[in-house]
Amino acid sequence: MTDDMPRKLPPFVTRERSRHGKLMFYFRRGKGQRVRLPMLGTPEFDIEYHAALTGAAPVRKAVVGVGSLRWLIARYRDGTAYRGLSEATRKQRDNIFKGVVETAGDVAYRAVTRKKIMDGREARAATPAQARNFLDAMRGLFRWALDAELIEIDPTAGVKNPPRPKGDGFAAWTEDDVIAYEDCWAEGTKERVWLHVLLYTGLRRGDAVTVGKQHVRNGVATLRTEKTGTEVNIPILPALAETLAIGPTGDLAFIVGENGRPLTKETFGNMFRTACNAAGVKKSAHGVRKIGATRAAEAGVTMRELEALFGWTGGTMASLYTKTADRKRLAMQASEKIGNAQRPNRGNPVRGKSEL
Repeated sequence: MTDDMPRKLPPFVTRERSRHGKLMFYFRRGKGQRVRLPMLGTPEFDIEYHAALTGAAPVRKAVVGVGSLRWLIARYRDGTAYRGLSEATRKQRDNIFKGVVETAGDVAYRAVTRKKIMDGREARAATPAQARNFLDAMRGLFRWALDAELIEIDPTAGVKNPPRPKGDGFAAWTEDDVIAYEDCWAEGTKERVWLHVLLYTGLRRGDAVTVGKQHVRNGVATLRTEKTGTEVNIPILPALAETLAIGPTGDLAFIVGENGRPLTKETFGNMFRTACNAAGVKKSAHGVRKIGATRAAEAGVTMRELEALFGWTGGTMASLYTKTADRKRLAMQASEKIGNAQRPNRGNPVRGKSEL
C-alpha cells in the first residue's frame, strides 16, 4: 500500500506493519476473533471482508474463482515469470496444472499447505519423474505468488524431490548398436538420417527435429536448445554431411516423416523406437545422446567443450562423462604398466647362464 492510497478503512478493519515492514490488514468486531485479511484493494479482500462482516465461513470456493488455486494458476501463466520459461517447460507445467485444476481448482490457494504439496508428491510416487515435475510446477507457482505478495509462506519450501531410481537412466547406445542399426537402415533412408542427426549433433529429440539447413552457416549449425535456451554451435562433421547430402531431408528440417514433412518430438520418438526395434536395438533416442557424449569425452574433449557442444551448464553432466573417460584411460594405462613390469627383461640375461 502506498502513501497516496486512501487512509480510510472499512469498518472493523485495522492495519499495521510487520517487523519486516510489510503492511497487513485485520478484521475484528469488538472482542471477537481477529482475522487476517488480504491486501486492501484486491478482489480477495472484498470477498473475505464480506465473509467476516456477515459472520459467514471464510470463502474457500470463491465466486467467479477469485482467490482459488485455479485463479492463481491463471495469473501465474499470464505473467513474465511463466512466459520466460522454455516452450518445453511451459508445456510440461501446463499438463501438471491441468490435473491440479481438475482435482483442486476451486480450493483457496491460501489453503494449500506443505502437507498438501507432499500429498501431491506421494500420489505420483509410482512415477518419480512425474512427482519431480509436479514439484517443479508448484514451486514455480508459489515462489511467484510469494514474490507477488499474494502469500506469506511458500508451501513448497523444504519439500524434497523423490529419490531418483537406481541406475543410469536410459540405456546408452554401444558401437555394436550403431553398426546393427546402420546394417538395417542403409544410406538413402530417412531412418539413417534420423540416427546420424542424433549421433553426430548430440541434440535432444526436441532440437533434433527442428534443426535444418537454415541453422547451418559455414559448416556449423547454430540454434538455441528447447530445454534450456542455451545457444549451441555444432560443427557438421563429414559423416553427417555425407548422410544429409544423400537424404532424404526436408526444406525446414533434416528429420522428416513419410510425407517429407517435419515431425514433432513425440512422433519422432515413437517412429525412431520402431526403427530401432526393427534393427534389433531395444533402445531409444535418449541413449544416442549418451554415446555421442561418450565418444567426445574419450576423444579428449574437455568439460567446457562438452558443455558448449551439448548445451549443458553447471559442469555436472560434462564432469560425469569426462571422469568416466579419464577412468577408462587411466585403467588402460595402469594395465599397460603392469604388463610392462611383468614382462621378462630379455636385455639382461641371468649371469652364469649361456645365451642360446
